[in-house]
Amino acid sequence: MKKAKAHFPKIRRIAYEGPATSNALAFRYYNPDEVIDGKTMSAHLRFSVAYWHAFRGTGADPFGPGTIQRPWELGTDAVSVAKVRMDAAFEFFQKIRAPFYCFHDRDIAPEGKTLAESNRNLDKLVAHAKDLQKATGLKLLWGTANLFSNRRYMCGAATNPDAHVFAYAAAQVKKALDVTKALGGQNYVFWGGREGYETLLNTNLKREQDHLAAFLHMAVDYAKSIGFKGQFLIEPKPKEPTKHQYDFDVAAGVAFLRTYGLERNFKFNIETNHATLAGHTFQHEIETAAAQGMLGSIDANAGDELLGWDTDQFNTNVKELSLAMVSILRAGGLGSGGLNFDAKLRRPSIDPEDLFHAHIGGMDAYALAFKIAREILADGKLSGFLKDRYASFDTGFGRDIEKKRVGFRELNQIVLHKLGEPKPRSGKQEYLENLLNTYIHR
Repeated sequence: MKKAKAHFPKIRRIAYEGPATSNALAFRYYNPDEVIDGKTMSAHLRFSVAYWHAFRGTGADPFGPGTIQRPWELGTDAVSVAKVRMDAAFEFFQKIRAPFYCFHDRDIAPEGKTLAESNRNLDKLVAHAKDLQKATGLKLLWGTANLFSNRRYMCGAATNPDAHVFAYAAAQVKKALDVTKALGGQNYVFWGGREGYETLLNTNLKREQDHLAAFLHMAVDYAKSIGFKGQFLIEPKPKEPTKHQYDFDVAAGVAFLRTYGLERNFKFNIETNHATLAGHTFQHEIETAAAQGMLGSIDANAGDELLGWDTDQFNTNVKELSLAMVSILRAGGLGSGGLNFDAKLRRPSIDPEDLFHAHIGGMDAYALAFKIAREILADGKLSGFLKDRYASFDTGFGRDIEKKRVGFRELNQIVLHKLGEPKPRSGKQEYLENLLNTYIHR
């Protein structure tokens, strides 16, 4: 394979230099080669770069067009430009030392005038990606289809009131699944960016949800037919662009999957910013998924507390991430999932170097949080407090409650004749918050 032109010639492969370094283009906490419990930190964290933000992001916002201009975007042939862009992307992936990347179909290849033309464009870029993956060792964490940008999807894809649009979306996902399998993708994500409604005046809610379930069943059936072994993931989001989306949060997603018999086929790709838009904490969404055995992957970003939309910023809040990592580690990790930086540069951050600063900050924050979370779990004070708080359910009538051996009659007799009035115990929230800070600030 011909060696591609260097697109970041002034930036070397990012090295780990430790917490004391003054080098802004070095890792302080993320040492990908450090072995912990028999696995490298790279294998534990499974960082991934989001192709759409890192290499299709322009700095546009609802009030103005893009501010970011990249030299590799020059040219009149869209497929040729896409190949050069992909060369730049893979150079970045290697230099930032992320083992994975993710994409939507329309991120890597231009959409054509027809579906057939779009598929041909995609085939050309997939062949190029295969060569680059082979040359670099990089892997695809997950693929997905963009079922929200084109005008045809203005009223949804699988939930569109027009069966023609439903069929087009099915054809697009079929191709995206073929592509994900061809590139060795370890997961496939469904983000229902417009699967919801603006007003119930023109919406048959039940029928749309039935159609969405039928669409997902078709995807499961097709994946089996082509031998795709990857994990299917649902990515919840409550709103924006649609006022009310059917995959509002993890709890709504669990209910939907169980209602339609899909719970064995899907897990959740949880995004921090989506959690906060739903009125939850990041950790809450992780715990809700983990409680159902449905924790799959993470879109690693954050929102701005003063803004009411999906700002997709790089998350450097070590305290928030430490709590998230505690929950992830307690759940046994992310399996085939990973930590995908679904995060974009701020509108004024227009230098190519800013891509490196952003990802270094995110990777360092998660690496530090990972180490803090391990310390919290090893120390045992927080887990010990939890165990003690629920200890009454480990023996006697408490255990019988969990084992479903007693009912209201038996419990009524126990309280009337044995226990009497309960004695409240402190939840000690302030103590626990102070204890958490001792780990964060060491």
